[in-house]
Amino acid sequence: MTNGNRSDRIGEQIRGELSTLLARTVRDPGATGVTITHVEVTRDLHLARVSYKILSDDQNARRDAGRALRRAKLFLRRALAQRLQLRHIPELRFVYDETGERQERIARLLSDIANERTAVAATDENNT
Repeated sequence: MTNGNRSDRIGEQIRGELSTLLARTVRDPGATGVTITHVEVTRDLHLARVSYKILSDDQNARRDAGRALRRAKLFLRRALAQRLQLRHIPELRFVYDETGERQERIARLLSDIANERTAVAATDENNT
């Protein structure tokens, strides 16, 4: 748990509880393989943006997971209310976490740049 502000601490608690609930309680087949990566809670604690990833790279699996999480949203919020000692449980908004894809894209672009530089350097050596 972080030693930061209250919304960060509550976000980390929600992340842990949601991970447990998805693994043990939610029976929707679309929610299998969903991993909660991060929860960002607003300062007023009214909204929680829940970032998630799935094991499969398939677009259909990604869409099914999003639908399953939206279907389970009310159940998850009620379960959080029972587990957490908060006056108000934030509304849950599920957002697919694309950081892995972004990292791969950046690595691929950097690799392409390095390959182009190597090719340019090789042609310059051949021309001299």
